[in-house]
Amino acid sequence: MDKTNLTVLNEFILVGITDRPELQTPLFGLLLMVYMVSVVGNLGLVILTMIDSRLHTPMYFFLRHLASADLGYSTAVGPKMLFNIIADQHMISFNLCATQFTFFSVFITSEIFVLSAMAYDRYVAICNPLLYAVIMSQRACHLLVVIIYLYSVFVSLLIIIKILLSSFCGYNVIKHFYCDILPLISLLCSNINEVKLIILIFAAFNLVSSLLIVLMSYMLILMAILRMRSAEGRHKAFSTCGSHLTVVAVYYGTLFFMYVQPKSSHSFNTDKMSSVFYTLVIPMLNPMVYSLRNKDVKKSLKRMWTMCEKVLFKIHCKI
Repeated sequence: MDKTNLTVLNEFILVGITDRPELQTPLFGLLLMVYMVSVVGNLGLVILTMIDSRLHTPMYFFLRHLASADLGYSTAVGPKMLFNIIADQHMISFNLCATQFTFFSVFITSEIFVLSAMAYDRYVAICNPLLYAVIMSQRACHLLVVIIYLYSVFVSLLIIIKILLSSFCGYNVIKHFYCDILPLISLLCSNINEVKLIILIFAAFNLVSSLLIVLMSYMLILMAILRMRSAEGRHKAFSTCGSHLTVVAVYYGTLFFMYVQPKSSHSFNTDKMSSVFYTLVIPMLNPMVYSLRNKDVKKSLKRMWTMCEKVLFKIHCKI
């Protein structure tokens, strides 16, 4: 393909996860199950933290937005990927590709900073408990989330507009199972360095700033815990951070595995498997972690289950 021949592309071809026909059906079944569990878990957390008044605290407010972000970026990728597998259809229109990338980028960027906000929330709760209600007021929490979403939308739109204003070379095969940014810009013939520089600046800022907030928050939390004389107090402080630490470790661990490993160890199949874990498995694991490790969430689930049983029993009796 002559890359000097610039053209306007109307659609792309997604390579997909695997080109082996015998793996398509079991892969579809597995990924459908993962996606459905993710949807049920995250949607359940969103509903639970909204309707249960006992969970109307800053920690669960941020948890609701973490679940919303997980649901958002997994849904931006999952349904189209599943359809491509079962229908053996690998085409995606230019507009749908741009839309998919934009929504994926908005929610994935939001998740990074929501995790940072949750770490800061735990720091204030443990290190400044007397000022917690003032610092983490409802207004402050809402303002912080609004800033996170506005910033995420700004970055995502800036990048996709830069790509839309660039010229493609005519080669329309995206070596991925969704419209990710790096495979997409590899098809460009113009503004490549400019787009790469913008992505590098924002990616570095997002990862470094969010990780610094998390690390500094937990360093201060650890110092505060070590100064506690009561073993019960230390255990309680650790237990309030346990779920978030687990989610942060899995999330950033996957990011570093994907982007920090040496180029010589990169392979196409390894990158795709990492992306599957990143886009579908992590959103499934997060609600499980918070449900299994968090006493308040488990109690709330039991209350909701009991309430549902009573409603169903009344309906059955009337019938």
